[in-house]
Amino acid sequence: MICDNIVAVDISVVIITYNEEKRLEPALKSVEGLASEIIIVDSFSNDNTVRIAKKYTKKVYQRKWTNFADQKNFANGFVSFPWILSLDADERVSPELQDEILKIKKEEPDCAGFLMPRQVFYLGKWIRHSGWYPDRKIRLFLKDKARWEGEYVHERLIIEGKIQKLENSIHHFTYRNISEHLSRINKFSDLGAQKLYTQKSKCRWYHLVFMPFFRFAKSFIFRAGFLDGYAGFIISVLHGYAIFARYAKLREIWKKGERIEPFPY
Repeated sequence: MICDNIVAVDISVVIITYNEEKRLEPALKSVEGLASEIIIVDSFSNDNTVRIAKKYTKKVYQRKWTNFADQKNFANGFVSFPWILSLDADERVSPELQDEILKIKKEEPDCAGFLMPRQVFYLGKWIRHSGWYPDRKIRLFLKDKARWEGEYVHERLIIEGKIQKLENSIHHFTYRNISEHLSRINKFSDLGAQKLYTQKSKCRWYHLVFMPFFRFAKSFIFRAGFLDGYAGFIISVLHGYAIFARYAKLREIWKKGERIEPFPY
């Protein structure tokens, strides 16, 4: 459903998708009453993602997957209004955040973008530490003042102008279980290894021996992952494993003398 209210600020919600039939609809429902339009760019999903998307908007486009930044920039090209709310299919605008944004819509904001916290729901609980919170992201921004950059795993938004902070969170349902978490690490470590390879980086012994341990300690001890209990311990262990996997795969690439093809996300 698209908001029909006459307001000073109209917001285009932009989502890129690939096989998100289980998570897309809650994301779309979370922006009901907030979005003046919804833009979805799908990478030729082979499930019901497109059918679900078309229940909420006519502006559904399909495009072969390139990378996160390029797909998001492509999607932004379809928006009709100056302000964009960029959302992932596994994210939700919390009711509190929606109320906060609706207050912003009453008058033209004096900034180019808004930084907001993102909170993950993982293994049955909301994560408050472990390096996963507050995980602030610029997700509401002026189209003409921002552009996504990055060719591999971690795209980032480059924005020109003043940035203000919002208090309430985007809710992130990134992994449904540990198996899905491990599967994502496997895909992203492929991309991370490829990025390191293009930068001519090499895998050294300390990347495999010490860096995974330090990454675990950073998450579990210094970022208070222990306060998240069992979930915090798992997050911290898998943070360390992700580093190990990335560098082990980098060594494999150099040994084979070839690059790993990027996965569609």
